Amino acid sequence: MARIELKNIVKRYGDGFPAVNDVSLDIADGEFVILVGPSGCGKSTLLRMVVGLEDISEGDLLIDGKKVNDLAPRDRDLAMVFQNYALYPHLTVGENIAFPLRLNHSKVPENEVRERVQRAADMLELNDHLDRKPANLSGGQRQRVAMGRAIVRDAKAFLFDEPLSNLDAKLRGQMRTEIARMQRSLGTTTLYVTHDQTEAMTLGDRVAVLRKGVLQQVASPRELYEQPVNLFVAGFIGSPPMNFLPARVRGDRLELPFCDVPKPAAVGAEHDGRLLIVGVRPEHFDDADVTDAPDGAVTFQAQVDVTEWLGNELYAYVPFEAADETRAQLAELDRELDGESMRSQLVVSLDAMSGVRDGDTARLWFQPRRMHVFDPGTGQNLTRDEEKARRIAEQSEALRRRSLERAQAQQHDRVPA
Repeated sequence: MARIELKNIVKRYGDGFPAVNDVSLDIADGEFVILVGPSGCGKSTLLRMVVGLEDISEGDLLIDGKKVNDLAPRDRDLAMVFQNYALYPHLTVGENIAFPLRLNHSKVPENEVRERVQRAADMLELNDHLDRKPANLSGGQRQRVAMGRAIVRDAKAFLFDEPLSNLDAKLRGQMRTEIARMQRSLGTTTLYVTHDQTEAMTLGDRVAVLRKGVLQQVASPRELYEQPVNLFVAGFIGSPPMNFLPARVRGDRLELPFCDVPKPAAVGAEHDGRLLIVGVRPEHFDDADVTDAPDGAVTFQAQVDVTEWLGNELYAYVPFEAADETRAQLAELDRELDGESMRSQLVVSLDAMSGVRDGDTARLWFQPRRMHVFDPGTGQNLTRDEEKARRIAEQSEALRRRSLERAQAQQHDRVPA
């Protein structure tokens, strides 16, 4: 295992454009960190700089306290799993897994090669496929072979570059479980790149969100979800994404398109009369005809355009008019988040028992204390609770350590004496 430190890392190409701009990140020994962001945000470039496939323009990269900027990839002792598997088609599964060891056959005895391959095959359930060629395997099996090749190296860290993007949705879910189980049992430091925020939220101990080469926030998935630092992180994390509504400050109230709500204490008097952006997650709404609104909730009526019933929940889409001052910024944010359109609509996630359907006037409620308020100029989350964010971070770290220790103890118990 290894600690990886990125200190003010910059990647600048020939035209001077910084694909990665002043990124600092400390990855603890045994930690699983995700690099996530939209296409072109610099996450794969950053990963390739760590492994040594891209030169570092500025800054320092340290592995276990040793600066490795000028070391060749083979000397950094890192194992990388690529998006396209990178398997040798003429070799069997067993030979593919053993390949990195046989490159150094003078250092690794053949009996140890066989033992390591067998251990990886046991872990990844590849025992029945060791004599098959990659062409005869499914996509998920090929990815497990690529993971096995990384495991046998006993490297200091694993690096994954969008390893599941070529798989269908069902296989992606299965492979997420495989990767999580493998990382926990081995306790190997892992840096994982993806554009899929579902992978980021389910796999990572911490998630680093990148935007145009700049690090926006590094935190546990729960902290990112509950206490985002800015508009971009709030919009990127969550599916369906957070709703963004224009809000005008009027004294001690915020005027939203559908109702007025009390102004949060974090929104000062200097914002009076200004237009802000309120963020509310779809699941924070409820149907007032199904669930009684609690004390402090705000109830309002809204004309529903379209509904989607998914069996376990119901999505209702409510259009609204966005103010000119916020329309341009929200449109830019939508493009960065790979949105398909900038239709101004509220998405609410309701109980599947709700009777709301297309064209109905629905009675909905939500708790204003659960909304976020953003400055449209800077994107800053004005209502972020730093103390709550700190508690979430401490709890997440304690859970990570407990999970890692349990998985390693179970793995130790399974190893024959």
